[in-house]
Amino acid sequence: MSVQVEKLEHNMAMLTVEVEAAEFDAACKKVYNKKKGSFNLPGFRKGKVPMNVIERTYGVGVFYEDAANDILPKAYTDAVEESGVEVVSQPEIDVTQIGKGENFIFTATVAVKPEVTLGQYKGLEVEKQSVEVTEEEINEKLVAAQNENAREITIEDRPVKEGDIITLNYAGTIDGVPFDGGTADNQKLEIGSHSFIDTFEDQLVGLNIGDEKDVEVTFPEKYHAEELAGKPAVFHVEILGITEKQLPEIDDDFAQDTTEFDSLEEYKEDIRKKLTEGKEEQAKTVMENALVDQIVANSEMDIPEAMIDSQVEQMMQEYEQRMSYQGITFDRYLQFTGQSREELEESMRPDAEKRIQSSLVLEAIVAAESIEATDEDVNKEYEKMAAMYQMDVEQIASYYGEAQKEDMKKDLAVQKAVKFVLEQAVVTEASEELDFEEE
Repeated sequence: MSVQVEKLEHNMAMLTVEVEAAEFDAACKKVYNKKKGSFNLPGFRKGKVPMNVIERTYGVGVFYEDAANDILPKAYTDAVEESGVEVVSQPEIDVTQIGKGENFIFTATVAVKPEVTLGQYKGLEVEKQSVEVTEEEINEKLVAAQNENAREITIEDRPVKEGDIITLNYAGTIDGVPFDGGTADNQKLEIGSHSFIDTFEDQLVGLNIGDEKDVEVTFPEKYHAEELAGKPAVFHVEILGITEKQLPEIDDDFAQDTTEFDSLEEYKEDIRKKLTEGKEEQAKTVMENALVDQIVANSEMDIPEAMIDSQVEQMMQEYEQRMSYQGITFDRYLQFTGQSREELEESMRPDAEKRIQSSLVLEAIVAAESIEATDEDVNKEYEKMAAMYQMDVEQIASYYGEAQKEDMKKDLAVQKAVKFVLEQAVVTEASEELDFEEE
């Protein structure tokens, strides 16, 4: 096999790969042996038709496509390795010569990792963000804990009110016809949670146990089930039971009963400490991102569109995986948001380009500053993962071969580059307090 590399504009390259004729002919023979059982010709038993007879009957190229598909993956991988080109996109393959007794020739057009001309990355200014924790934030955490530890008291002597948790049966219809998902028995519902559509919950306030009522609502114009979107519906509802949340007092007893602390003040100090640590980590991330953005703006690089295409595809795969973890199919998500796959991909392109730019400048700093990750750094990472997944360090390490270990070292070196840039920065006081939002 031989490889020629032609550099193209905007960090693209074309690899011309030539595979020996004998290897292509052997691939055709391999395909014939695999598929000969599917050919039936008069005068021959099934699976016994000679290769040359099949080629005369169906054309000499009958096995070419499958033979090419058999050869291409390894030939392309070997060609990239032999050429020394650092490919950063999926290849665009074009077969230029194919035939029995001839060398098999194809081209692979690929994006090549761009070279970065670094601008200033040391001594950059960045604002230090305030990480002050307010009493209001502490109280929000206390109220959340109070709700988590609430008891449910059965109510029998009054109607439904805001905040109650009711048990109900309901059966929905549109124009008098039941629809999928519109019926449920013994369903729990917190009044005021707005987990049901439109004014459904509001119309249940004032009902007593055993009451029945027809609740009229309209589905939202943008609804995940397109056949229901924007349509008026009637739900026949029966109230089966009412419970009321009983909140515990937030005092020393509450702290002792729900935490390891002996007093409310100790509990509040722990909340303050954890909120402060979280804000400090967020502030650090904000500063790091601001510095990387400055470095990107100061640097020069020519990113090929094919590289962005590959990054978008990777982001789409990550997106689909997150949806599946939440029990949502990607097609259903697109229906719910009213977007097409192409529109979502297009909306991701700016973020994809930013990811690439950030990665390239940080890798350039790793090279410029000779930053390396050691085996000790890798072992510390194994220890973190072991603690996170409650596994032995040795077991975590066993999952990583040498190639994966080297990839981890590259990632850790980039993390060190981010730390280096922050250490070299001039940190100034923030002009205004950063507004952190709890996730």
